[in-house]
Amino acid sequence: MLDLLIHNATLADGRTDMGVAVHDGRIQEVTAGLTAAQAPAHTRVDAEGQLLSPPFVDAHFHMDAALSVGLPRVNQSGTLLEGIALWGELKPHLTQEALVERAMAYCDWAVAQGLLAIRTHVDVCDPRLLAVDALLQVKHRVASYIDLQLVAFPQDGVLRSPGALALLQQALDRGVDVVGGIPHFERTMADGARSVTLLCEIAAQRGLMVDMHCDESDDPMSRHVETLAAETQRLGLHGRVTGSHLTSMHSMDNYYVSKLIPLMAEAQLNVVANPLINITLQGRHDSYPRRRGMTRVPELMAAGLTVALGQDCVMDPWYSLGSADMLDVAHMGLHVAQMTSQAGMRQCFDAVTVNPAKILQLPGYGIAAGNDASFVLLQARDPIEALRLRATRLKVFKRGLLLAETAPASTTLRLGGRPSECGLVRG
Repeated sequence: MLDLLIHNATLADGRTDMGVAVHDGRIQEVTAGLTAAQAPAHTRVDAEGQLLSPPFVDAHFHMDAALSVGLPRVNQSGTLLEGIALWGELKPHLTQEALVERAMAYCDWAVAQGLLAIRTHVDVCDPRLLAVDALLQVKHRVASYIDLQLVAFPQDGVLRSPGALALLQQALDRGVDVVGGIPHFERTMADGARSVTLLCEIAAQRGLMVDMHCDESDDPMSRHVETLAAETQRLGLHGRVTGSHLTSMHSMDNYYVSKLIPLMAEAQLNVVANPLINITLQGRHDSYPRRRGMTRVPELMAAGLTVALGQDCVMDPWYSLGSADMLDVAHMGLHVAQMTSQAGMRQCFDAVTVNPAKILQLPGYGIAAGNDASFVLLQARDPIEALRLRATRLKVFKRGLLLAETAPASTTLRLGGRPSECGLVRG
């Protein structure tokens, strides 16, 4: 007998009336029309035609700073540089206990939203490596329900910050998964390029992936992603390297971009844009017209690059909002990138599910026989409706176990003489 059968489900690729059979934490089969009579199971869920999606994945986050808004003070300007300065003020007062407490609370939020895999950057420019130890502890504690991947992130610059290179190496020795960087924050363009080479060489030596904050500015002359692509080619790191943010590409000359994107594609570079934060922090020196600041998502996708949309920040020195809702991220992303075609909106749904899963190299991801039985039942009929409504996560499963459930959203109207049960407004 099966452990779980979900039947009458719609999948993100458009297939309807689908049954998903689960045993021992893995999907046994995915078959149209599969019923409880055909596949007896201890637990049966009638999806009632609703969307069954693989879990949401956030390929870019800062969990060490999450939920710290207001400590030690509020970012009055709302700018990137004041946020970095604020984080510098807070670091000496951090405790491992508080870091773990806030991160665990955020992980609870994530589970409720069907977000079951997160790549988080962790600052390694604190000589105590307090945040590194805290998030390694959190990673162990949540391992049964969240795939947490840590990036060694030299927030203050691996060359600019004294001792940062040694601290980054120590973080990797302790078990941090990915090599990070921030070349545009080094003191000079040349130092930024040198940091990219240095960090990619460390990743190649250790057999690790790379994820760099790269060209996170409005400067159309910032060229660090070009160096990142070239180093990826030189070191044979194809498919293992991610450029995050890339906001300067929004301002670059089209002729230069026509050369840059093919170079990135040759290197099989991955890209993560962070629409909520990119449009909040970029363009701050503009009057009008004011630049959106988000990188060229549709063009990068069209060139065959794997592009994800990330949350980046939630209630921290850089961003006082957020709720671990990746549908909110994708909803903003499709508006900013003007991806409102039917195909474009579905691409944005992929950018918070299958694309970031590929970037994180998650094994057993997706609704297919043999994969982990991890998925989210959404109160929507298809990915576009899920984006429009930021659909309720009715049930969240990890390896066949129910982690969270939420009652369907509904509204009772009191309009006198008219139907009172309106449910959700659907297209």
